[in-house]
Amino acid sequence: MYSIHSEKKIKGKIEDIIIHNTFPLGSSQKVYKIEDCDIRSISLAGAALASPMVMDLVQKKYQRLISRLTDLLTDDDDSGDSIREALNQIEKFRLEVKNKYRDFLKKKEMELMSTQLMILQKEAMERYLEMRNSFLKKEENKRSK
Repeated sequence: MYSIHSEKKIKGKIEDIIIHNTFPLGSSQKVYKIEDCDIRSISLAGAALASPMVMDLVQKKYQRLISRLTDLLTDDDDSGDSIREALNQIEKFRLEVKNKYRDFLKKKEMELMSTQLMILQKEAMERYLEMRNSFLKKEENKRSK
């Protein structure tokens, strides 16, 4: 099942099918050539076609996120900026998966990523609270002297 939207007239009968769960491929600026027709966008319709591609895309993003999080969490800064950045990255990824990709991913895969991210988020929050408490104790000790 496919739908073609083109600027040129195409010979033959083509029905425009409106499908709500489509996954866009490529960028909107790139023009594809298929049988002398300029195609501006390609969308995969249906979870069976889009699921493997979306899973590969999400896995790559997830692996980059994990490597970035380990760098941020192992960074030793006293201000806590890296930990806040790690928490922001986790939340951003979770929202992106929830809003863009949840129709194409299997529930088991989403739950696995979610539990791993929740563990990292919990660890980051604990470190942030420890850092904040130690900073507040230092400030309190300065005031009491």
